[in-house]
Parts: sequence; C-alpha cells; structure tokens
Amino acid sequence: MYALDAAAAVPISTDAGRRPRTQKAPARPLTRADGTAYGRRWQALFVIMAGSVMELLDATVTNIAGPTMRADLGGTGSTIQWFAAAYTLAMTAGLLTGGRLGDIYGRRQMFVIGAAGFTVGSLLCSIAQTPEMLIGARIIQGLFGAAMLPQGIGLIRQMFPPKEMQSAFALFGPVMGLSAIGGPILAGWLVGADLFGSGWRMIFLINLPIGLAAVVGAILLLPDSRVSRGLTLDVPGVVLASAGALLLVYPLVQGREYGWPTWLFVMMAASAAVFAGFASYESRRGRNGRDPLVVSSLFRKRAFAGGLLTGLVLFGCMAGFLLVLSLYTQLGLGYSAMKAGLTSAPFAIGMMLGMGGLQPLQRFGRKVLNAGAVVMAAGVLGVLVTIHNAGDGLSPWQLAPALAVTGVGGALLMGPYFEFVLASVEPHETGSAAGILTAVQQLGGALGVALLGTIFFAAGSGPAAPRGSFVASTDAEAAEQFTGAMQNVLWVAAGMLAVAFVVAFLLPRRSPQTAHQSS
Repeated sequence: MYALDAAAAVPISTDAGRRPRTQKAPARPLTRADGTAYGRRWQALFVIMAGSVMELLDATVTNIAGPTMRADLGGTGSTIQWFAAAYTLAMTAGLLTGGRLGDIYGRRQMFVIGAAGFTVGSLLCSIAQTPEMLIGARIIQGLFGAAMLPQGIGLIRQMFPPKEMQSAFALFGPVMGLSAIGGPILAGWLVGADLFGSGWRMIFLINLPIGLAAVVGAILLLPDSRVSRGLTLDVPGVVLASAGALLLVYPLVQGREYGWPTWLFVMMAASAAVFAGFASYESRRGRNGRDPLVVSSLFRKRAFAGGLLTGLVLFGCMAGFLLVLSLYTQLGLGYSAMKAGLTSAPFAIGMMLGMGGLQPLQRFGRKVLNAGAVVMAAGVLGVLVTIHNAGDGLSPWQLAPALAVTGVGGALLMGPYFEFVLASVEPHETGSAAGILTAVQQLGGALGVALLGTIFFAAGSGPAAPRGSFVASTDAEAAEQFTGAMQNVLWVAAGMLAVAFVVAFLLPRRSPQTAHQSS
C-alpha cells in the first residue's frame, strides 16, 4: 500500500472567539510503507501527459478547421472566433476552482472526472448540427479541462522524489511544444483526409480513444490520495474569480477581431476592480477561519510570486510567437496548413534537445532561466535575419536553424521553471498553486496572442482579419506587408524575452529544493 508521509496538522488563523481548526496537510512525496517512492510514477506521468496533450490539441484545432466548420454548420464570421473563444473562456474561468476541487475531493478523482467530461464534450462537438451546439460543447470541454489540468501538477509533486521532479516537469516542455505545433498540422491533415467521410468532425472524434485511455490509465495508475480533509468550496470566491477572469480574458481573445473598441478596455478595467474585491474577500475569509479559494500565503513566497510574473511573459511570448509564425507562413508565404505546421517542427525538436541537456545544468539554478531567455532571444532574432535576407522566397529549411535555437532557449526557460515556482509550495497550498499557475499559462497565452497578433495584422493587412481565416495571399505587395509585419512582431518578441530575462531575477538564485539537496 502507498501512503502519504507524516501528515501534519496545519493551523488556520481565526478571529477571536472562534476555535482554530486544523487540516491534514500531507508531506510529499507519495511513498510506500518501506519508504520507497511511488513505483508506478513514470507510467502515471504519461497518463497525466495524455490529458494535457488532448487539451492542448483542442485549444488550437479550430484555428485551422474553423472555416470548414462554418461552411458546414452555418453562422457568421464571428462564429469562427467563438469556436475557439468559448473554449478558452470556459477553461480560464474554471482553473482556480478546478485546482481547489482537487484538494477537496482528491486529485485522481478530479482528473478522472475532468478527462471523462472532456471526452464527452469532444463527442458532443463531433455530432453538433448547429453552431450553437458546437459552441456549447466547446464550453463543456473547457470546463472539464479546467477540472483535469491542475491535478497533474499536484500529482507530480506527490509521486516524484525531489531529485526526479525536475525531470518529470521537464517532459512537459516538448509535450506542450509538440502539441501546440501538432494541433494545426493534425487539424489540417484530418480535414483534408476526410476519413470515413467525417470531414472536420474527426478533429474531435480522435479525442475519444485518447480520453478513454486517459480515464482507464488514471483509474489504474494514479495514486488515490485525498490531499486535505474537511475543506469546503469557497462558492462566492468562485463567482468573483470566474467573473474577473471572464472580464479580462474576453477582451484579450476578441479584441483584435472587434478592432479594440473602448468598451473592451472598460471590461479590462472592471476585471481589475473585481479581482481587487476578490483579494479583499479572500483575505477576510482566511482571517475568519474559513477555507479560501486561493491560499494567500502563496504570494508571500518569493519563488512563487516572481515565477508567476516570469511565466506570464514566457508563455505569452511563446504562444504569440508560434501563432504568428503560423499566420505568416500561410498568409504571407502561401504555405498550406500542413506545410506551415511542419515549418514549426524544428522549434519542437530544439525543445526536446534542450530538455535532454538540462540535468547537468541544474546546479546553476536561476542562471539557466536567464541563459534560456538569451538563447531564445538569439533564435528569434535569427528568424528575423533569415526573413530579412530571404524575402518572399523563404523556405522552411532556411528557417529551421533559427527555430531550433529558439526551441533550445525555450527548453532552458521552461525546464527549471516549474521546479522554481513550485518547490516552496506547501502540500496544503498545492491545489491553489496549480490552479493559479495553469490560469497564468492561459492568461499569458491570451496576452501574447492579443499583443503579437494585433501587431501582425495591424502592420500586415490594415483592418484586423478574423482569426481562423487562413487564406494564402498571392499578391506580392500583400506578401511584402506581411513580411514587414512579421519582422515587427519578432522585434517585440525579442523585447518580451528581454523582460523575461530581467523578471527572472525576482526568483531566488536557486530553487528551494535544489538548495536543500546541495546542503
């Protein structure tokens, strides 16, 4: 049998007149009675990654398949945007709650529920007969994805001993990179192949075997561990956090398509007010001895607080860069969806190579993150020089070296990132930390896509083109405009990486876990 080591009683502060309560906070990692680590941890890791791959693929597939889906189901131009926006908004709004539910009901249980619900949502997407049905099914996918994703972080921290934890988290880098790149490639191929006459529906049907495997694998391989006892869900906190997330992410997702009207900026300002009210409410709730949705002690940890800001810039740069690269190769260079996706493959290869060399660099601590920002910026500037020199005759092979360097830099940034941010997190804080961290990834991606996408379309084609309308340009003047726009984007991306280099200094010199191992 496996058990959690030395469960400790964690006091919760209360007002005068209330008796302090305690909650069971298990120390990590998950161990056997004889002290050995959880034996099936590597098999369990692949189950967790299967859920992540399924979610990441579905975050991008409608960007390619959207026009075909609208042609089949009907709808207006904005319908295509909602095929993606409904998913992103539901996911972001639910992440904090999903992380906390793992603390309350158990992470394996919530992973199974999330993976099963996501699979059902995929089935509903595949049989949708109207745009409204598809948008509703995408909301179901996003909500259950928010229940599934945060559990992986907590499970990894429970299952793996400290010396293996960086290797476990490091595997997520190439998985995320390959999934982000593979989504458009897979969607383009499946739509074109029209397997069994399914057309675009196969991009969702393919989730059924993956989701079923994730559910069965989770039941068989993930440890059954209840992290905290006696917790209750902070429903008012859920409402406030979800409202604040929607008010912020909606303008970021839809701003470019709407041309950034004033009311979108009013929404973002309102989100700041809602989040301020949320923070005040959570603080009062904690002082009154009730369970908050977000554990405020997390933000007093230098590694966690500094890591969130670093991640916001990092994930924003990476998501925006990859999307705009796909847009440029299709709109500016006339590549097919398949060719555009394959053009990005050297980036994923570079990430895998970089992850493979991370272990010996672990002793350098924060310097690895700083070096990653420098290397990735060098790769981005290499892409800029390549585009400038090659012009409209640019081939995928010419981009490959610079993109591989960019991927290596991304690996050096992402590899140690999760360890730095999570090493100082206490077991009873893990659910909150996982929800916050995955929400920051989503928010960073939305920020990066909004910023770099707006710059690209503003300089490349005047009025913002609807996201999802990937029609290759054959006009030489338009291609030249898009090339200039891509160069502008690359300068901004390099600037974002310079910011990442600077904000990484907010992190401690070494992660708390690495420092403990070396002492």
